[in-house]
Amino acid sequence: MDKKLEFRGGWGVAFIPVVIFLFFCILYFIVFKAFEMYALAMGAFVALMVGAIFAKKGNYDRYWDSVYAGVKEAVPILILLFVIGMFSELIKSTNISSGFVWLANLLGVDGGLFTAFTFLAVCMISTATGSSIGTMFTCFPIFYPAGVLLGSDPAVLAGALVSASIFGDNLAPISDTTIISAGTQEYTKKEGFAEVGGCVASRLKYSLVAGTISFVLFWMLGGGGTVGDGASDILAKNMNPNSLVMLVPVVVMLIIAIKTRNIYKAITIGIILGTITGLAFHLLTFDNVISVKDGAPKGFLTGGISSMMATVTLVISVYGIMGVLNGAGVLEKVTNGILNSKMGKTVRGAEIAMMLGISFTTLLFGGVTSASMTTFGKVQNEIGKRVGLHPYRRAYLLDGFANAIVLVIPFLSVFVFLGALLSKGYDFVKPLLLTQVSSGMIYSMVLFLVLLSSVITGWGREYEGSEGKVVRNPQELAKQGTKPASHNI
Repeated sequence: MDKKLEFRGGWGVAFIPVVIFLFFCILYFIVFKAFEMYALAMGAFVALMVGAIFAKKGNYDRYWDSVYAGVKEAVPILILLFVIGMFSELIKSTNISSGFVWLANLLGVDGGLFTAFTFLAVCMISTATGSSIGTMFTCFPIFYPAGVLLGSDPAVLAGALVSASIFGDNLAPISDTTIISAGTQEYTKKEGFAEVGGCVASRLKYSLVAGTISFVLFWMLGGGGTVGDGASDILAKNMNPNSLVMLVPVVVMLIIAIKTRNIYKAITIGIILGTITGLAFHLLTFDNVISVKDGAPKGFLTGGISSMMATVTLVISVYGIMGVLNGAGVLEKVTNGILNSKMGKTVRGAEIAMMLGISFTTLLFGGVTSASMTTFGKVQNEIGKRVGLHPYRRAYLLDGFANAIVLVIPFLSVFVFLGALLSKGYDFVKPLLLTQVSSGMIYSMVLFLVLLSSVITGWGREYEGSEGKVVRNPQELAKQGTKPASHNI
């Protein structure tokens, strides 16, 4: 689109859809405490309709053409979300968490060790399912009451559950945020966007360092509670060692995704192997795969598509808003403003700008990371390309900082709200305050420090070489005739 989209009142009016969308985010997540993605999508579409009213005469059709152009860019992400939805639903259907509960009971862990074990187990579950909120709703009713009765500190235990859910959402190749962070970062030396498998491989070291430190801290700080009656009953009702066998298709899927960097191949093999394994160990029946009950389709295949509809609709709507900002030249203005500032003069400064940008955007969106990454991802893409950063590095800084300390802020994070909400309903423990849940989210705090040290020191920084290859030494870029920035650090 050669001609810029124009608004009555100037280019700043293009932000009206963004402001309206943020209003709906606050309304639903903070006021109504209704955590539904499709409600946010509704807000975004309403925002688009209102924004069109302010388009200058002769620009109304161009406005919607800008929306279509934005949505078109989201197509690869949408297809991936539907595919990963089926695998995620498969893992949920086999109730893999019951295997970890059996293992905890077998090892006889309690107190701080149970808190640390819960963090580790739920990290695996969230990585297997790729859903942070889904993992929280699945694992809280099992691990939280049992852990409190086994002597875990309630606030730290809740923080461990929330933290572990975020761990998988940040790392899993089948997570919507992983897909979005990769799908917003383009190559400059070749066609296409960052491969999901490559993104996962490059970010693994940061997640493992932050996860290991967090595990130790949860062990040290997660005890001190009072052991109570009833823990064995809760554990007994939720134990099935056979479900641990579903780790096999999960591991196979992860290995294939990282080795081949082809997420479609990895998911296809994962679904086939997972279905065979689930049926062989009686964790699934054929009705769990595909069936119809009372005229309604059932099974994890249709359930996977259904579970992604709200997220897909949200992504479409937010990409539409980004299309409007792009059509009006706003994203270019923002990018140029950052690059022309002092921070834009060095690669390190550009990365700090990325950190501040995605953190502030996630804060505005109430911790809805899929929406914040979709919104700021295009700006991050342009900043990163101009200083020569590899799409893998850009994608992880986007995803990592969105899932870091900004999610810990009480009253402004959907994760803190959900942690407090899911701690209710147990007679033997008081419902947690938002500040208590926030204080227990150790992983997000540690992840922020790990990423910040990476930005400051340059640890793990990757540049884009010829044909999109990863180059870690900026001097190597000079040999290829590429200059990432006037100063590399």
